[in-house]
Amino acid sequence: MYSIRQLAPSVTPRDEHLLAMFEQTLPYATIQAVLQELGARERRCRALPAAWVLLWTLALSLYPHQATAHVWATLVHGLRLLWPAPGLPLVSKSALCQARYRLGARPLVALLHRVCQPLATPSTPGAFQFGRRLLALDGTIEDLPDSPANARVFGRGRNQQGPTAFPQALVVLLVECGTHAVLDAGVWPVHTSETRVSRRLLRSLPPATLLLYDKAHYGYPTALAVRTRGADFLGRVPASAVLPPLQRLSDGSYLSRLYPATDKHRSQTTLLVVRVLEYTLTDPHRPGRGERHRLFTSLLDPADAPALDLICAYHERWEVELTIDELDTHQRLLQQPLRSQRPVGVIQEVYALLLAHYAIRAVMSDAAQTVALDPRRLSFVHAVRLLSAALPDFQQVDPAQHPALYQRLLADLMRGRLPPRANRLHPRVVKRRRTHHPPKRPIHRRWPQPTMPFRDAVAILI
Repeated sequence: MYSIRQLAPSVTPRDEHLLAMFEQTLPYATIQAVLQELGARERRCRALPAAWVLLWTLALSLYPHQATAHVWATLVHGLRLLWPAPGLPLVSKSALCQARYRLGARPLVALLHRVCQPLATPSTPGAFQFGRRLLALDGTIEDLPDSPANARVFGRGRNQQGPTAFPQALVVLLVECGTHAVLDAGVWPVHTSETRVSRRLLRSLPPATLLLYDKAHYGYPTALAVRTRGADFLGRVPASAVLPPLQRLSDGSYLSRLYPATDKHRSQTTLLVVRVLEYTLTDPHRPGRGERHRLFTSLLDPADAPALDLICAYHERWEVELTIDELDTHQRLLQQPLRSQRPVGVIQEVYALLLAHYAIRAVMSDAAQTVALDPRRLSFVHAVRLLSAALPDFQQVDPAQHPALYQRLLADLMRGRLPPRANRLHPRVVKRRRTHHPPKRPIHRRWPQPTMPFRDAVAILI
């Protein structure tokens, strides 16, 4: 049995962690410390403390179907049953908007760098190979609200039909493959080079790591940056890249050299020895059957990392694609763009989305560890719905019973266990194609409005 909280007269709502079910991952003390370090704490007693505004930005991605003011009402619903109404008033949409822009994006960026650490342990199934933690690097494009400010700062993508309907932002992620935990991220204008900016995320690359990435990141600079961090890499080689064999190895792979593009003379001081694996696929129903595929890696010893094991390990890179699917399709709901009309709000919203995703994945990881299960065998959709519904429980139950309530939450998460992944593929096709209507452009933003009622405008023709 759980008991309802008994509040002391000295307790104030401002001391409450509105997302108490995430206390182990996002401690309230850490949130307040980050705000204090950045000078983002309020200077006077406000109805919306900075820490609450930050938590509200995270809650926006837990309740994507709700309007901003309704998300706030949901966030404080459990507490309003304990405090009298004057202690926890509902606030207007404009007050929330002013509060979030007063907070800015820097506290959420700093909080992500503070709390987002690897979740897997050496005993986590599928999280380590060749004695190294598997991480993956990839980027995605996010649609933004069609405001002049967003279009000016982030730009619009282009395709064969012309500019995209919405402004877009490039988001690059560094993800732990075994748990789908986002360890670092960045937000840039859509036309920014993903290869160049992704190297900034290598600051969060732990040693004894095997980083997986696709051919977009191929090249000497990324490879050298990974090795400088004490980590290893496994990436795909573009068809146009030339990697001449220097020494054939026992498993069919061979050693080659990688040079920076600026080194015209290819000096020995700049070369990077890599191992190249060439293979093809024989299954007639798999994409790429009969084609020549190449991977390159810094793991040079076939005894430590056999060629076939490396080729199979590379396909763990798809875990970052599944993480992006969780963020867009199941957490944010891809059918609509982000909420923010201003660029600073876009950055704030993306980092809040990533922090909320990390908190959800941390709870899922805790649940999986109770039975030594692969965290990827738990349903993310089930976890989002369960944690969203658990919000008022943690607010109303006595804090001394939160550990027991958390254990019950972990047990409930285990009810969303997924079957082992099937050996299957889906074609990369779309169901809906381009509409025949002309695209919306800035000239349509202030379209001339009628000057008279419809009835008065009717002229019957005789």
